[in-house]
Amino acid sequence: MSMRTSDVYTYRDASWARGDIAGFEIEARDGSIGKIDKATNETGTSCLVVDTGPWIFGKKVMLPAGVVREIDVDSQTVFVDLTKDEIKNAPEYDDSLENDAGYRDQIGSYYGAGMRRAGS
Repeated sequence: MSMRTSDVYTYRDASWARGDIAGFEIEARDGSIGKIDKATNETGTSCLVVDTGPWIFGKKVMLPAGVVREIDVDSQTVFVDLTKDEIKNAPEYDDSLENDAGYRDQIGSYYGAGMRRAGS
């Protein structure tokens, strides 16, 4: 199965792109990984920038919107279909490249492969 890069950058539920989720907690399949520093909602390029805090020594990671499994507005938590190790081993976030197509393709390919393995 092939997945276009834009697919991994699209929320599974279009209504999720309408809310401001900056500051929400991020919950991986196996535990909390930090807070959302910034969220973008552009069609086909939506992503979350997550500050992992002390968990990965202050590293920030960019998560494509397609990895979001659920958003609980009441608890201000975003659940993602990733493990902590998948996030820890992701390419480092570089804010100077955030809008660079090649960088987005690299991030999208990394997470897209994980989404294909998970069967989504």
